[in-house]
Amino acid sequence: MTPFKALLSLFAVTLLGATLLPSARADTWNKKTVVTFSQAVEVPGKILPAGTYTFQLLDSLSDRHIVQIFNADGSQIISTILAINNYRLEPTGETVMKFSERPGDAPEALRAWFYPGDNFGQEFVYPKVRAIQLAQTTKVIVPAVAADTIDDDSLKTIPIVAVTPDQKEVEVTKVIQTTPPVTETKELPETASSMPLIALLGALSISLALGLKLFLKLAS
Repeated sequence: MTPFKALLSLFAVTLLGATLLPSARADTWNKKTVVTFSQAVEVPGKILPAGTYTFQLLDSLSDRHIVQIFNADGSQIISTILAINNYRLEPTGETVMKFSERPGDAPEALRAWFYPGDNFGQEFVYPKVRAIQLAQTTKVIVPAVAADTIDDDSLKTIPIVAVTPDQKEVEVTKVIQTTPPVTETKELPETASSMPLIALLGALSISLALGLKLFLKLAS
């Protein structure tokens, strides 16, 4: 291959990488995920019929996240819902959808969505009336908002609470880990004194000096 062709090939590969990189970054930032449900699924305020959907984050710059649900090819938005980080949910290395238990033949309620590599789940926030029902049925704490319907403008500001199985309303940050847990740093145990090592090195140095002096004396 001539130097010109080699340079041209290198340029083409570099251009291809530059073209693909923004798409990969976008998927990582907005956590775009395509999932297929074999049966109807409940999300806050809506029932999704069986089918393929695209989930992605509209806003992920705070502890609360705005999740958009599109049709399979992402051409039509179906629902915009609110979620919060939950660092107490067990993470996995792949896309996971967690569901709450359902009574009878009712559609399963989507509880959380994990993006591969995240150490937290996107836990969905339900309207308060529905959150109380889910908390009683599943015996778990469910994040909730007081309004039954939420417009897009209020998603970032509307207060979020947590509903317990016994219908108590508590502050969400007291029962759900919305921020990364603080890891305690343990103090290392004290090591033995370095004085014996220093003494040994000193003795070796003296022995080396004496040996070198004796060698030079015999060689002269």
